[in-house]
Amino acid sequence: MTPRFAGGTSWDKTRRLPEPSAHDDDLRTAAYQLMDAAGLQRGRLTGLVLRGEDLVDAGRVARQISLDGAREARLVAEAAMDRVRARYGPTAIGPTAVFPRAS
Repeated sequence: MTPRFAGGTSWDKTRRLPEPSAHDDDLRTAAYQLMDAAGLQRGRLTGLVLRGEDLVDAGRVARQISLDGAREARLVAEAAMDRVRARYGPTAIGPTAVFPRAS
């Protein structure tokens, strides 16, 4: 993460995930933890860059059986949403708040 501040200064903060992950929640949580640890103040922050490094192909990563049923359900749902987006485009599925009511 590279936050940029008013006046042109910037600095880097890094965090490595404990295990490989393609799960949006894991990446989002790591970014929020970095921001919390940095103690950023909104008024001074003018830009934010998040960068992923040391990426590996998902097929090369061993997958451990999880006992967290809720997390596994989110992973399955996320993979299904990725397949829908790949087939029908990035706007085919999203948060329910952005879609109009059906009735």
